[in-house]
Amino acid sequence: MSDEPIHHPHDKLFKGAFGQPANAAGFLRWQLPAALASNIDWDHLKLQPGSFVDSHYRHSESDLLFSAPLEESSECLIYLLFEHQLSQDPCIALRLLRYMVRIWEEHRRKNPQASQLPVILPVVLAQNAQAWEIATQFSSLLDIPPPLSEECAGFVPDFTFRLIQLADLGFQAIRGTPAGILTLRVMKAERIARLLDEAVWDESLLLQVPQETLELLIRYILNADIDKAAFDRKVQSVSHPDVRTTAMSLAQQLRQEGRQEGRLEGRQELIIENLRLRFGFAPQGLVDAIAAIHDEAQLLRLHRASIQAASLEDFSSAL
Repeated sequence: MSDEPIHHPHDKLFKGAFGQPANAAGFLRWQLPAALASNIDWDHLKLQPGSFVDSHYRHSESDLLFSAPLEESSECLIYLLFEHQLSQDPCIALRLLRYMVRIWEEHRRKNPQASQLPVILPVVLAQNAQAWEIATQFSSLLDIPPPLSEECAGFVPDFTFRLIQLADLGFQAIRGTPAGILTLRVMKAERIARLLDEAVWDESLLLQVPQETLELLIRYILNADIDKAAFDRKVQSVSHPDVRTTAMSLAQQLRQEGRQEGRLEGRQELIIENLRLRFGFAPQGLVDAIAAIHDEAQLLRLHRASIQAASLEDFSSAL
């Protein structure tokens, strides 16, 4: 959705799987009211460009916006907000309202002649280990005296959002495509330390997911806090050779990448320490520039320069 790089493994897995309309449709069609879901043309669900999340929340959530025909004569927008922060947000409805207004404003910008706005169905997918206890009606946030609730109703905006909590869904209760099911099982398992459970390593599902998704799932598991020896034993117990080989190859690759990253960080730290020892300090801008370099040959050259340069200015010219 956004052109910015996605740094968090939760976002990579979520967008990698549910950025595919078939996976999103396979899951969402079971999460909306049946009468409404039956009138959405899920076969023509389309991913829309753009992200509406505030930069303040990018570390804890991401979003996907879809459009689909509704009863063949209208169009609805389905806004899927993926929330993976550790604590519940009782005011998430206020954030949703802000995002929905942005979506409508973008629609107006693209369709200036339109006299009506599309319906938005806001859906929140929460990865928390414990279920949230929050109201899903926007009006619950408003401090309206009970005797005046009817009189005030016409003056305030209101909507309901669908809150899907992985904490409330059993592994076997998750429905959708194989890729969607496994993605949500893995996300649920990550928060309750069960990434090596049989529900996650269900070979009947693993064999049906695209190779790209399989690699995303395994990378996500390996990046989590798991016992690496237990992971190796789990992989060895996988009966299908393709799944077993992919998991073993990725594990080896990530470990090599980790060792290489450690070497590069060590070289960066040594260069910065040399500059501080020789010149008394290292400007933050220079430290940031060194930390952004991941080419080993260049870091070796800069290490020599940190020893030989006559001044910080001379060293900077070597960057």
